[in-house]
Amino acid sequence: MLTYRRPRDLAEVLPALRAQAAAVQPPARVLVVDNDPAAGAAGAVAALAATPGAPLAHVHEPRPGIAAARNRALAEAAGDDVLVFVDDDERPAPGWLAHLLALHARTGAAGVVGPVVSRFEGPLDPWIADGRFFERRRLPTGTPVAVAATNNLLLDLRQVRAAGVAFDERFGLSGGSDTLFTRALVAAGLQLLWCDEALVTDVVPPARATRDWVLRRALRSGNGWSRTSLKLDPRLAVRLRLSAAGAVRAGAGAGALLAGTCARRRPWRARGARTLARGLGMVGGAWGWTYVEYARPAARPATGAAPGTPTGPAAARR
Repeated sequence: MLTYRRPRDLAEVLPALRAQAAAVQPPARVLVVDNDPAAGAAGAVAALAATPGAPLAHVHEPRPGIAAARNRALAEAAGDDVLVFVDDDERPAPGWLAHLLALHARTGAAGVVGPVVSRFEGPLDPWIADGRFFERRRLPTGTPVAVAATNNLLLDLRQVRAAGVAFDERFGLSGGSDTLFTRALVAAGLQLLWCDEALVTDVVPPARATRDWVLRRALRSGNGWSRTSLKLDPRLAVRLRLSAAGAVRAGAGAGALLAGTCARRRPWRARGARTLARGLGMVGGAWGWTYVEYARPAARPATGAAPGTPTGPAAARR
């Protein structure tokens, strides 16, 4: 579990993770990779590790960026067969870890991906509710997937090592390193399978349940899709195809936004605005523009970063 300045989340989720780690055979261990330059989670993890339960360890990865923390997790698991990623703001459902491991044992897949559902700490803006922006996909167990995030992901490390795939740290502050990583695994011929029973709940704070956050995340998502696509295939034809797809998406979003405004249909306006933002991100990413979502005060934005990119701890929440 990667973490960055979330002591309340750690206090809630670590006991649940330890309980699930102790319940599987053979027992698992819990590793916290702390990406805070000040290693702020060390004391809380040490105090909990001194209590009975599954082994719990803390490692400090001071290099800024989520990709560096993900690679540190891979390095710390060098002697292990399986590594499971989960976010610090998520809460695993009963049997979550056992379900991931069981599907992996049955299929030998290189990765097993579980669903994420959202829980909100306060009432939702009607614009957010009508847009249904926090409703994620659900698939039948065993369905192959082509891309995944690391918020609920099991990796077969022997296959990952054989493929020579790691997280690209050039995506550390922009996001998208997990998208590139899992797409590279699939491109190498490895299999990612969906496990619908392995559920985690994402606790969404009020700061993320906003129009601004939704639109910025859509912009980053589109931007990251183009950038990761070009890392996998840098041909001009791919760049042009991404530009065209982004332009079509942006146009469709603008049309839906206009239609929703004229018809006073809030769902159309909300979804149109997000589609427009994603399309613009795709076009920008196709031509080298990088939106830096996880910028921090001590880190300089990457070349081509968006002017006025948000910075600070709030922007770095994952």
